[in-house]
Amino acid sequence: MHILIIEDDLAIAANLYDFLESRGHSADAAANGIAGLHLAVTQRFDGILLDLGLPGMNGINLCRKLRQESQIDTPILMLTARDTLEDKLAGFEHGADDYLVKPFALKEVEARLFAMHKRYSGRVANRRLEVDSLSFDPKTLSIRFADKDVKLPPKCIRLLALMMSEPGRVFSRKELELEAWEGIQETSDTLRSHMHVLRRALVRAGGYDPIETVHGLGYCLASRVQA
Repeated sequence: MHILIIEDDLAIAANLYDFLESRGHSADAAANGIAGLHLAVTQRFDGILLDLGLPGMNGINLCRKLRQESQIDTPILMLTARDTLEDKLAGFEHGADDYLVKPFALKEVEARLFAMHKRYSGRVANRRLEVDSLSFDPKTLSIRFADKDVKLPPKCIRLLALMMSEPGRVFSRKELELEAWEGIQETSDTLRSHMHVLRRALVRAGGYDPIETVHGLGYCLASRVQA
């Protein structure tokens, strides 16, 4: 999983970061609410660890902005020293998915992240995706482009579904590899070869390639039909 840690206590943030990386996850960290908000809206994460007492913007306001203004539904686990019922209810009211009181066990943090991600994946997996004349039905794994069926291997289906979930957004190599292989590959050749297969199949069906290569950054699915 790709996790965003928004925590101003540098020791706690470092412990979370080192633990998650040692468990095979990837992590990014922000030490204040404003930086955390920027990362959360410009990158894709599988989960967010959010401290309540943040400088710049507290966790409640940050959570509210993510849910109501940015319409981001990434699972959020709130981490805080506040353990009153009122604090917990406020967190849930503004969009938190789970709540963990400090001090906490690192293994429990991971377990709760896995549980949230599983629930979130179940919601997303059942959502039909459509971008212009391209459609994907997750229940049947059927893909149609310009009214023609597209046959793809499983890894290519995962790559396409991820890009279709946010058309126009650039996905990095790391994000795409984590989605398709659940881990970073040794070289970029594996991703490149699968993207070639995917793009060739789409061109054969629809007559053009809706995937754009953003050099030095990654790939994105065009949000409108190109001539």
